[in-house]
Amino acid sequence: MLPEYKKIIEQAAIKKNENQKFLERLKKITPRDLDKVTNQLHDEAFEHIDCLQCANCCATTGPLLKDKDIDRLAAATKMKPSIFTEKYLRIDEDHDYVFKSHPCPFLGNDKYCSVYENRPKACADYPHTQQNKIHNKLKITFLNSMICPAVAEVVEGLKKVY
Repeated sequence: MLPEYKKIIEQAAIKKNENQKFLERLKKITPRDLDKVTNQLHDEAFEHIDCLQCANCCATTGPLLKDKDIDRLAAATKMKPSIFTEKYLRIDEDHDYVFKSHPCPFLGNDKYCSVYENRPKACADYPHTQQNKIHNKLKITFLNSMICPAVAEVVEGLKKVY
């Protein structure tokens, strides 16, 4: 990870309590333009943050995998879904399928995803700041702000607007 990305994430961790309180308050007031503002901040952050220079999400967290994801990944890796599940997945405390270990088994040393075209929906949707009804995702936005430098910048931008 680039040092500047690491610094952004470290700052988000330092501001953890402040950011959590802010996002909880934002959820309560839910401004009408929240989706528009968040999407704009997302686009601005990704103008200068390159996932291939970071990959912290793939290195430190794992997606929740749905049956469709497992079937698609199993086919991409030329395995039966049951074999794929046994080799790569476990059931977490919420009874969801997740990868057994981190970093993601499909993350290469070059920070490229070897199953990118078949990646789980949760990976494709990450970091969830480019979606609608963002007020429903503010809790995950808070958590992701300490993983993804772009999300940390989105949160800082939201604090300036609201």
